[in-house]
Amino acid sequence: MLSKHIIAVARGRGILRANQIYGATGLLTRARIAHFHSSRLLQAETVKVPQMAESISEGTLKSWSKQVGDMVAADEEVATIETDKIDVSVNAPQSGKIVKLLANEEDTVTVGQDLFVLEPGEVGESSSAPPPAKEEQSPSETEATPKTKDATEPSDQQTDKSLPKPPTPSESDKKVEPFSKAKEEKAAPKKEKEEKKVEKKDDKKDKSSPPPAPKAAPGSRNETRVKMNRMRLRIAERLKQSQNAAASLTTFNEIDMSALVAMRKKYKDSIQKEHDVKLGFMSFFARASVLALKEIPVANASIEGEEIVYRDFVDLSVAVATPKGLVTPVVRNAESMGLVEIEREIAMIGKKAKDGKLALEDMAGGTFTISNGGVFGSLYGTPIINLPQAAVLGMHTIKDRAVVVDGQIVIRPIMIVALTYDHRLLDGREATTFLVKVKEYIEDPAKMLLAV
Repeated sequence: MLSKHIIAVARGRGILRANQIYGATGLLTRARIAHFHSSRLLQAETVKVPQMAESISEGTLKSWSKQVGDMVAADEEVATIETDKIDVSVNAPQSGKIVKLLANEEDTVTVGQDLFVLEPGEVGESSSAPPPAKEEQSPSETEATPKTKDATEPSDQQTDKSLPKPPTPSESDKKVEPFSKAKEEKAAPKKEKEEKKVEKKDDKKDKSSPPPAPKAAPGSRNETRVKMNRMRLRIAERLKQSQNAAASLTTFNEIDMSALVAMRKKYKDSIQKEHDVKLGFMSFFARASVLALKEIPVANASIEGEEIVYRDFVDLSVAVATPKGLVTPVVRNAESMGLVEIEREIAMIGKKAKDGKLALEDMAGGTFTISNGGVFGSLYGTPIINLPQAAVLGMHTIKDRAVVVDGQIVIRPIMIVALTYDHRLLDGREATTFLVKVKEYIEDPAKMLLAV
């Protein structure tokens, strides 16, 4: 009896000591966590939809680049808002953790609307307190613990470890298996006989049953509806507006590309080496158009109310196909550029367009447009005017054709070019003269170098 009393007292002291240690630690940890979260939440910042442009007040939240719980660095993209002109990136104002998203994808959001909540913090820092570290026990304590436990257990609660363990369920199942297998083996022949009888009955039914109905014709007739994005809706609106407003007319001409192909082949490697620019045909057509616009200035004009606005500069819009639709970034003051400069500028805005990095100012303005459907294999086409411009030049693919030169039939690389113009501004004489001038410059590229 005395030994049992001593053991009980020892146990009570051990529990009291454990409560004093771990209870205090737990309370301290909870206090630290509460302070950490309260200080963090007080600093949390609500990020709003940014200003996009003067003419844009709303957009569609296209995608979240980050989700709740993700860490972001300062100026890292968090969301993308699609407008009818460009895609706007919403970036984190500072590094921290996303704690709440206040809008869903495909929602319409307006400028100044709350978008997400950001909890400041350095990237890689966790916003929740780490679990309390377990107190390390000295080797002497860890060794002593099991011994003490065995020693302090009452004799009536101690188990004799030398006794055999009770059989596990798997072992008992194994003992029953032979009996169950014998039953299954006896039942198997009966089941086989029954299955044969059922099969014979099914055969009789199949012979008496009518032939199956004919199968439906192969091929899917499913339909899929996809919501048009804002840019596609805007493009559709602008194209229809152009058709309704402008008195559009298209004139065509053929251009012998032999001289230009030979010139490009001769100089493209040296230009690539010296200027790191890949020389294409677009720069030549752009330069030829600029020179032709100087001679036919009305093709570079536009109608505003009851007035015609003439311009001394040429802001060249270049049509670029992107996954979301056709865009027309602008090469500013193309009249003051050489071939290499124009080619470099076209390559730069083309890359920005395909990467979705165009800003609104990259597409604003434009006095004349060039569209190259030839990169997709188009042989003929009637481009649509980009209002309020007066005309658009359409390039097409190059094909070898039989043509008559000096009374002889020869094979030459031919491109069909088209000029769609607003007949309210340009008459047939000006439009045809413009296209002939472009043809002359392309067929004799040296003229472009001599022209002032």
